[in-house]
Amino acid sequence: MGKLFIYVFFMTLALNAQEDMLCQGSYWTEDQANLKMKDFATQWNDLPSWEKRANILRTGIIKGMKLDKMPQVKGNFNPIIRDKKVMDGYSVENIAIESFPGFYITGNLYRPNDPDKKNAAILSPHGHLSDKRLKEDVQTRCAVLARMGAIVFAYDMVGYAESTQVTHKMPIALLLQTWNSKRVLEYLLSRPDVDPERIGMTGGSGGGTQTFVLAAIDNRIKVAAPTVQVSAHFFGGCVCESGMPIHKSANHQTNNVEIAALCAPRPLLLISNGSDWTRNTPRIEYPYIQKVYALYNAEHKVENVHFPMEKHDYGPSKRAAAYMFFAYRLKLDKGKVTITNGVQEDFVTILPQDDLKVFTKTHPRPENAIIGDQAIMDYLGIL
Repeated sequence: MGKLFIYVFFMTLALNAQEDMLCQGSYWTEDQANLKMKDFATQWNDLPSWEKRANILRTGIIKGMKLDKMPQVKGNFNPIIRDKKVMDGYSVENIAIESFPGFYITGNLYRPNDPDKKNAAILSPHGHLSDKRLKEDVQTRCAVLARMGAIVFAYDMVGYAESTQVTHKMPIALLLQTWNSKRVLEYLLSRPDVDPERIGMTGGSGGGTQTFVLAAIDNRIKVAAPTVQVSAHFFGGCVCESGMPIHKSANHQTNNVEIAALCAPRPLLLISNGSDWTRNTPRIEYPYIQKVYALYNAEHKVENVHFPMEKHDYGPSKRAAAYMFFAYRLKLDKGKVTITNGVQEDFVTILPQDDLKVFTKTHPRPENAIIGDQAIMDYLGIL
């Protein structure tokens, strides 16, 4: 009983220490964030000093989300791919891959109808909305990019749509989502029809967080377009974005601007708008990231498209900006789409949500599936 008491006591201390390091929601005001960015800028003045800071930040992210505690899993994706649907210039398949034994990443694979021997590939995570992967805007974005020549993997946030082995609010949601994205990346890289030098990633809102976090710690993401999410003062309002101490530790303090800047010198597009926490991007977030890119003589590789009269979404104008960015950076074929006052999307067929599900009554989830937040955490031995 004495040993159990001591164990519980020290576990409580550890959890309380982690809570003290969390930077969540609007952790700073806009005024405070402006001053913080100026303070961050004093901590480096050339490429060696920035890269020293960058290494500290990457270590803080990886250790903060306990990514270094995950089991070593290589290959063994055991893909389940079914129900191919051939559309106008692209096809859609329902797919699941094993993230680790007993846990499945569910999604859809969009591919060009006339693929090259080696194609660009794009990871497509999404934000916080029930069944978001199956919604019209995600279908549209993935279909257009596929028609232009990319293999696009749209996949569920943990706890959403078909990812019901866990709840979204589980304590390690940030870790699990980042790990899932890493596994999607590695699956795409394992495909013989994918060019490893042309890998992109984009998502809106919480999908934007997933984009800049993975791009920060994994340079196999060659091009990134986080949308309506990079902010100096807002750290993400969900446990899957700021529920683990990636922004602060005994050795570092940062924010999502610096995490996004860790993409340098790879091409980066920030898409922002006037009605959410990205309203200051042209004045605060983007100039800081430009200075980081200048250290690599790569100012031309970072862009900001700002929509001051628009809202928090990944709507048509924002998608058009992303299409053109990826077309240039991933060498996609703009000739496959009509560009008139934006990129025309009217060729896309919006499928019923049930047609996009990989697991059904006819094709149930495999029997080895681990169910429940605690069961997953017990299996991984984390928290």
